[in-house]
Amino acid sequence: MEMSETQIHILVNALMSACGFVVCYNIIPKFKTMFINANLFGIDMSKRDKRKIPESQGMICGAIFLVIMFLFIPVPFYKHILTDNSEKSFPHHEYIEYIAALLSICCMIFLGFADDVLELKWRHKLFLPTMASLPLLMVYFVNFDSTVIIVPKPLRFYFGHDVNLGILYYVYMGMLAVFCTNAINILSGVNGLETGQSLIIALSVLIFNFMELNGCCREAHVFSIYFILPYTAVCLAIFIHNWYPADVFVGDTFCYFSGMTFAVVAILGHFSKTMLLFFIPQVFNFIYSVPQLFKMVPCPRHRLPKYDPKSDKVEMSKTMFKYGNLNILGKLSVTVFRMLYLLEVKEGVGEDNQYMECNNMTLINLVLKFCGPLHEKTLVTLLLTFQILCSFLAFGIRYQLSKVFYDY
Repeated sequence: MEMSETQIHILVNALMSACGFVVCYNIIPKFKTMFINANLFGIDMSKRDKRKIPESQGMICGAIFLVIMFLFIPVPFYKHILTDNSEKSFPHHEYIEYIAALLSICCMIFLGFADDVLELKWRHKLFLPTMASLPLLMVYFVNFDSTVIIVPKPLRFYFGHDVNLGILYYVYMGMLAVFCTNAINILSGVNGLETGQSLIIALSVLIFNFMELNGCCREAHVFSIYFILPYTAVCLAIFIHNWYPADVFVGDTFCYFSGMTFAVVAILGHFSKTMLLFFIPQVFNFIYSVPQLFKMVPCPRHRLPKYDPKSDKVEMSKTMFKYGNLNILGKLSVTVFRMLYLLEVKEGVGEDNQYMECNNMTLINLVLKFCGPLHEKTLVTLLLTFQILCSFLAFGIRYQLSKVFYDY
């Protein structure tokens, strides 16, 4: 059977991605000394061996990803370039989407590296992705400007079949970019977790794209495949080096790069709701972390699990505070989470037994609460298994449960 033009483009993209994997896998070890000499290194707090490990290695895989995408630019457009140069026939809207997507990703790689070097504050981490997403939103406005959403069946009696959200839809897409770039960063801190969860999400998106190639939004999913295939390749390469025991740390650069890549394909691929389904663990972790992230409950700078060198295992890390000093939202959060068995609370601790102690509010610490102290590799394996199970759940919701709420 003769291959279609799109299949050839995807094959070329896959071959370039395979080359990118080989380059990324082999080049990362060669830059370790350079990063350490530039004082871009960290100490693995969950190991007995306190050797220096190079940080910010997400910059390397991000750079290789950009090289692949730059080299791939002519491939989808070669027919128009070679046969007809007239402005009417050239797909300018597709070309602009491609360039704007790369611009947003490139901005986030740069800003992520700046964060690794300068250790920016949380308010900057919320502001910067918003700025980096503006080229993306402008292209969406020029090419599509579709802000209508289909209302789920149970609510159509009140709102009708569809609702035009107007500018609120752009606010939603901007918030999606902010969430994706920070969600992976919040759920991190143990070997292989950032890269592992990103790899599973990327593979889930890739499977979804291929499943939808015969649907009504074929071109949007082809666009997504062009970006996700190279991303998956470089992500796999750095995952191997970052897996326990990690030889490199990926840094905020990788988290920002990953999040913006997912936001780009979700927004321009028109499947932002499905993308959020693949982020179920990250959504739960964010909601669970809200009291600490917004300072309702005291939040230490690092909420990593606590390492016990004697047993070579990690256990819950904890925060201590006076319950009476919390505001009403903080007290409500602690009470509700305690009732739901999401917090392990000890009262009457600290100076004069006036303090309350509870585990830091992250999915990592929650797993340790239910399972007890674990070896770091076992902990990450459990978390990634949960990520995979949530991907299966996401596909079930997307293709089965959604039929209850929408017409197909």
